[in-house]
Amino acid sequence: MTALTDRIAGAPISWGVCEVPGWGYQYDSETVLAQMREVGIAATEFGPDGFLPDDPAEKAKTLADSGLRAVGGFVPVVLHDPAHDPAPEIAAALEGFVASGASTLVLAAATGQEGYDDRPVLDDDGWSVLLANLDRLAGIAAAAGIRATIHPHVGTMVENADDVRRVLGGSSIGLTLDTGHLLIGGVDPVALALEHTGRIRHTHLKDVDAAWAAKVQSGEVSYTDAVRQGMYRPLGQGDIDLATIVGALENAGYDGWYVLEQDTILPSRPSDEGPVVDVRASIEHLRRIAEAV
Repeated sequence: MTALTDRIAGAPISWGVCEVPGWGYQYDSETVLAQMREVGIAATEFGPDGFLPDDPAEKAKTLADSGLRAVGGFVPVVLHDPAHDPAPEIAAALEGFVASGASTLVLAAATGQEGYDDRPVLDDDGWSVLLANLDRLAGIAAAAGIRATIHPHVGTMVENADDVRRVLGGSSIGLTLDTGHLLIGGVDPVALALEHTGRIRHTHLKDVDAAWAAKVQSGEVSYTDAVRQGMYRPLGQGDIDLATIVGALENAGYDGWYVLEQDTILPSRPSDEGPVVDVRASIEHLRRIAEAV
């Protein structure tokens, strides 16, 4: 199995690059990809539409020229609406995955609304459509040689503990274990990693200030405002037991990526080193965990 330290990947969101309109200052891809290589990251997720070229061949060339491997990417798509077929969107996205040699499709059950501060209530019929779409899209991805996963994510139709239980019991798709979004959504990421290790196919490692997470859960602050206030922390500086999670995965033979994510909102372009300082701290913390596994 490839060493854990060779499976550390990055994500543009750690540099504040996000698909949500008005999120904040957006770094250009050249700067982000160059800084990823400078700190020793081996691969990256694609980031939102427009961050990398839309053309599959150009996307592949951009990553290759930067010396980075392609992990795959986060694709939010409406899965619960019987009048909406997500398959064409996924088929189009997969062209870029295949061209770049990426391995993992990270699906999110989008609400159909912008942002992640609110979501509608899903009835049983909607759940039936969503679960059927998960397995159908996983099959489409598998036919292209891509592993599909579902990413429980704040402000999507799969967010909290009940949602995750429905997915685990009603579909066969693998999970993206996002330690931060799970905690904020009210799911214990350590318990999930220990109890459902075999369903985890991809990992987003985040650390979170639990006090801010509790404020989001209670409705005291919005998700976006909590991110703006620094709810996400460099690995090892928040309240998630990352060592136990990583140890459980590695001991179970997990061979997937560990994508470092510290969701960040930048009001303007930093005048100092910027987000790369926190990325560097997260890498060092994960390397210390790897030494102890």
